[in-house]
Amino acid sequence: MLDAALRKAAAVWITSPGHEPRLVHAHWRDDALWVITGGSEQQVPGLSDQAKVTVTVRSPSTHSHLIDAPATAHLAEPDEETTQALKTARLNTKPEWEAVYRLEFSA
Repeated sequence: MLDAALRKAAAVWITSPGHEPRLVHAHWRDDALWVITGGSEQQVPGLSDQAKVTVTVRSPSTHSHLIDAPATAHLAEPDEETTQALKTARLNTKPEWEAVYRLEFSA
């Protein structure tokens, strides 16, 4: 269910311990969720390399809660293909970010 939900999600809620959930744009690629933060993108307090976070996915059609999933964030330098996919996913603005995180989910 998580894989199917993340394939359709353009944005997810990320909750870091001790912080309120933040809505961020995300892109599902290579069995991980790629998240951009800072710059013109949403800041996510508590998101850092190796941080344990909770990712909440809502239905794109009804906005109802679909799933909460624990993930580990890894500060990443995306390859060219992933960078282009992240930029393309942000059709309504020119994305400018300070950090890219690859969120990995436990099996």
